[in-house]
Amino acid sequence: MICADGQVNEKELLLGKKMIAAEGFDENKFEATLSIFKTKDKDVLYKECLNGLKKLDKQKQIRSISWLCVIANSDGFMDKEEWMLIYKIYDTELGLLLDDILKTQKELNKILHGKEFLSFGVKMDDKK
Repeated sequence: MICADGQVNEKELLLGKKMIAAEGFDENKFEATLSIFKTKDKDVLYKECLNGLKKLDKQKQIRSISWLCVIANSDGFMDKEEWMLIYKIYDTELGLLLDDILKTQKELNKILHGKEFLSFGVKMDDKK
C-alpha cells in the first residue's frame, strides 16, 4: 500500500512504525520486508498480499484494511490510486463492509491519537 502512489511518504512510514508498535510486530522484519516490496513488481506484490489477506479471518482482514486507510491518510489525504486499491481489496476481493472498516479505523485512531475520528478523505488530482 505504501508504494501504491509511486512514492514512499515519510508520514506514512512514521505511521507504519506506530502500527508496528501497536500490533506488536518485529520492526526489523518490517523494514526488511518493506525493502523487498519497494523493488517487487506491483502485480506480483498485489497477488501475494491478497493471498495473505485471504488467509486471515474476517476481523483481521477488517483491521488490516483499516490500517491501510489510516496510513494512506497520514499525510492528510488519500491519493486516488491508494483509494482505488483499498476499495478493490476490501469490496471486490474480500467482500468486507465499509461500516466495519470505518468502525475499526476509529478505534485505531483512538489508539494512535487518543481520540476517535475518521480519516477517509480522498484527494482527486485531475492532472493524472
